[in-house]
This record gives sequence, structure tokens and C-alpha cells, in this order.
Amino acid sequence: MYYPYYTFGPEMLILIPAIIFALYAQTKVSSTFNKYLKRASISGYTGFQVARKILDRNGLHDVRVEYIGGHLTDHYDPRSKVLRLSKPVYSNSSVASVGVAAHEVGHALQHAKGYFPLILRNNIAPIAGFGSRFVWILILGGLLIGAQSGQFMIKTGILLYLGVVAFQIVTLPVEINASRRALAQLESGILTADELKPTKKVLDAAALTYIAATLTAIAQLIRLLMLANRRD
Repeated sequence: MYYPYYTFGPEMLILIPAIIFALYAQTKVSSTFNKYLKRASISGYTGFQVARKILDRNGLHDVRVEYIGGHLTDHYDPRSKVLRLSKPVYSNSSVASVGVAAHEVGHALQHAKGYFPLILRNNIAPIAGFGSRFVWILILGGLLIGAQSGQFMIKTGILLYLGVVAFQIVTLPVEINASRRALAQLESGILTADELKPTKKVLDAAALTYIAATLTAIAQLIRLLMLANRRD
């Protein structure tokens, strides 16, 4: 049976579990972060101070730590060697804030050590960015045009989307490794053993969002392949 591209065809069912898990992961990370944002660390170090402390003791004096607006927009920019922390992390001394700050420093440590998955992810990023911008233009255009030229556009869009999937898959070990590096640094004179437990919960919850993004990307790829096959 043929289903028009704009209807709820059977391939849409592939996406539903991934979407549900993604919603759960987002809710989990928000609730866990907000819960432990209220628990102050004994040391009283803010996210900025922890980031600076870990960077300096690892010889990364050239990495700057800056404030950035938004909520959980924290990230490390390897091109400019800048670690950017959002307001709830930068100026807060909670175990959640300290954990997020240390996690981002983990990426700076990866960069300094030449961690291969990070290098691979950085190289894939431009391809994934290009693919995410143009894939749906090609897919929708191919569905509307039809015939051989339309099928070519759809297959080209799928090839571009492979870059998005590859980026998400490579991101998983990068993020997990950054959290491990963060916890190793935090247990060395920054957080107590009791404080490490909730901090690990925050980082584990954040990891769920990357797992969800990977599963969603793979499910979307399978959906596109099914869509292309029923157009043949």
C-alpha cells in the first residue's frame, strides 16, 4: 500500500520510541540538575573556580573560562581554547554546578591530550552541520519531484544524514570520557565522597540526552531508508 509522504506512514512508528526516550532524558537531566543545584558543596568553590583550578593544575593556563548566557549552554570551544559556563554553573557552588563545570573541563583535557574520538568528532562536525541544514530540503524536494531525479535527491539527502548519525555516535564516547575525567579530578581535593554521588547522578542524567540523540538519529536514518525504498 502506498502512503503519501505527508501522512502517518508505517515508517513513522520507528521514531516514536526514540522520541519518547528523548523526552524522558530531557526531563531527567533537568530535574536532576535542578535538584542538586540546591545542594551547596562543602568547599564553596563555584563552577568558575573549579574549572580554573582543574585547568591550572593540568597545565592548561592558556584556556580561558568565560560566562555565557542561557541555561545549560555550557561547552568547550577547542578552536579558541575557551570554556564557556552558563549562569547556574559559572557563579554557583552547588554539586551540580561543580559537576557540569568539571565535565566541560574534561573536554579541554581531551583536547590537550589529543583524545582521538574528540578529534574525529571535531572533523565530522562541519559535515554533520551541513547535512542537518540541507537534508530535509533534499528529501522533501525529492518527494515532491518524484521520478528518478527525485529519488536521486532523496538518496543524496540520506548520504548527508549519515554524517549527522556518525557525529552522534562518536559524541557518546567523547561525553562519557569527559565525565570520567571530571569525576577523577573532583575526587582529588574538590568534592567529598558523599558529594561525588549526586554529582555522578547529574552527569549520568546528562549522558542520557546523548544516548537519546544517537537513538533518534539512527531511528530517523532507518525511517528515511524505508521512505526511499517505498518510493522505488
